[in-house]
Amino acid sequence: MVDAGEWPADYPPLLRRLHAARGASNPAQAMPRLADLPTPDAMPGIDAGVALLEQAIAAQRRIVVVADFDCDGATACAVGVRGLRMLGATEVAYAVPNRTVHGYGLTPGLVEELAALQPDLLVTVDHGIACHAGIAAAKARGWQVLVTDHHLPGETLPEADAIVNPNLPDHAFGSRALAGVGVMFYLLLALRRQLRDAGAFAGGEPDLTRLLDLVAVGTVADLVPLDACNRALVGAGLRRLRAGQGSAGLRALINVAGRREATLTTGDIGFAVGPRINAAGRLEDMALGIECLLEDDPVRARELAGTLDAINRERRGLQQQTTDEAEAALARLLPALDSAPPVLVLHDEAWHAGVIGLVASKLAQGAHRPAFVFAPAQPGSDELRGSARSIPGLHVRDLLAAVDAAHPGLIQRFGGHAMAAGLTLERRHLPAFEAALRAAAEAVLDPALLQAELLSDGELDAHEFAIDTAIALRDGGHWGQAYPEPLFDGEFAVLGWRIVGERHLKLELGIGSKRLNAIHFGGWDGDAPPARVRIAYRLAPDDYRGGDAIQLLVVHREAATASIPA
Repeated sequence: MVDAGEWPADYPPLLRRLHAARGASNPAQAMPRLADLPTPDAMPGIDAGVALLEQAIAAQRRIVVVADFDCDGATACAVGVRGLRMLGATEVAYAVPNRTVHGYGLTPGLVEELAALQPDLLVTVDHGIACHAGIAAAKARGWQVLVTDHHLPGETLPEADAIVNPNLPDHAFGSRALAGVGVMFYLLLALRRQLRDAGAFAGGEPDLTRLLDLVAVGTVADLVPLDACNRALVGAGLRRLRAGQGSAGLRALINVAGRREATLTTGDIGFAVGPRINAAGRLEDMALGIECLLEDDPVRARELAGTLDAINRERRGLQQQTTDEAEAALARLLPALDSAPPVLVLHDEAWHAGVIGLVASKLAQGAHRPAFVFAPAQPGSDELRGSARSIPGLHVRDLLAAVDAAHPGLIQRFGGHAMAAGLTLERRHLPAFEAALRAAAEAVLDPALLQAELLSDGELDAHEFAIDTAIALRDGGHWGQAYPEPLFDGEFAVLGWRIVGERHLKLELGIGSKRLNAIHFGGWDGDAPPARVRIAYRLAPDDYRGGDAIQLLVVHREAATASIPA
C-alpha cells in the first residue's frame, strides 16, 4: 500500500506537478475514492428527508419524483426512481415540467396536472428551493413535499415537509458543491443506512453504487465545481462506465455520440453525452431523456438514444443560428469591445427559450462579460425567460438578488448559482431591468475581471509530445469545473493548414524536429494563419488515427512574437 502522503515511485512527474497546481499534494487528494466521501450525517435536512421516505415506503404510499428539465435534473430523477425502487418503494412515478408549458420547477400549474398521478409524497430533484407557490399548492391538496436541491436559497424557504440542500446555512457537511443528482444520491445513502439499522434487508442490501454512472453524468454536465467530494463520485461513476457497467441508456448515448466506453472522459460527458440528454428538455420534453435513463432493455435504449441524438442535431443548428444572430446584434450595438458595458443583455422575439442558456454561455466566453439572453416564454407571450452566464469573480445569482432587493417586483422569479442563473420578467420591464442590472454590476464588479485570461500549465518538453503523455493526461485526473483539464502553451511553426467543416482549422505544427497534428474547433476566422503561432492547447490521443498518434486541441491561437525554440 502507498501512503496517502506519498506518490508512487512510477507516478509521472508531470501529473504530480499538475495536481499540485490544483491543490492536491498526494494521491488521496488528487484522485479521491468513495471511502473519502463525507458522511451524510451533517447534510442539512437529511434526517427529516429520510423519515419521510421511510414512512412512505413502509405504508406503500405513492411517491412522485418531480424532475427539472436539464441533465442534472434528469439524472437526479433517474437516480431517485431507481434508488427508491431498490430500497423497497413499490409506488414510484416521475414527472417533469415542460419548459414552454409550465416553466421552471414545481409550479401551481404543474401541481394541477400532477393530481392525475394521485401522489402522497412529492420529491423534487434539482429544484424546489425557490418554488414557494407550487409547494404551497401541493400542500393545499394534502400532499407531503420533500425538496432535494443544491441551488442557493432565498431569504425565505418554502413550506415543505423537509428540505435537503447542502447550500442551506449553518452546517458542517463536507461539500457545498454537490449537483442535484449528488444530493439525491446522498439522501438514498442515508435512507439505506436507516433501513439497514431497522433490519429491512434480510435478503441482501441493495448496491447503490450501481447508480454512480448517472451521478457522474449529471455532476459533470451541471458544471458544478469538482471538489474532492464530487471528484470521488465522478471517478467512481467513470470507472463503472469504462468497465461497461453503465445503464443501458447511458451506454446507448455514449455509442450514438461516437465515444468509446473504455476511454470515456469527463470531457466526453460534458460535450457529447450531457448535451444529448439536455436537448430533450430544450426543444422537446425531458421525459424522453428520463425514459432513456430508466430503460433497461438495450434495444429500446438504442431507439431512445437515437431520438435524443436527432433532437440534439436540431438543437445545434438552432443554437448556432441564434448565436450568430446574437453576435451580429452585439456587433451592431457595440462596434468595439472596449465600449461594451459590464453586463450584456440581448433579446429577440424570434429566439427559442430552450437554447438561450447556451447562447449566453457563448457570448460570455467571447466577450468575457456576464451575458443575459432573453426569449419569449412562449410565442407571443408577454413573459420573457432569461438565462444568464457569468465570469469568474462575479456571482450572477447574488447580482439578481441585489436587483430584486433594490427593485421589488421587477423580476417575477429567479434562481441559480455563481456562474449560471435563470429568471422571468414581463417584457415591458426589460429596459428597467437592464438599467438596474448594469447599475448593480458596476457597484460590485472589478473592471480587471473583464480582461480575459487563460491560465496555462506551462510548456511541454519535446519528449512529452508522446502517446504515453496523452494517455496519462486523459486518465490521470477527474478534470472539470474548478479542477481544470491541463492546458499548455507554446510557440510552433505552421507547416500546413486547411479548413474543415467551414468553421474549423486543421493545422500541422512544428517544434524542433517534431511535426504535430492540431485542430482548432471554430478557429477559422477567414484569414490564413501566420507562419508562427503561439497557442494554448490540450494534448490528447488522436482516436481517429489510432495507434501512437496524438493531436493538439487548440483553445487559443495568436501570432507568435518571439522566435521558435530550436
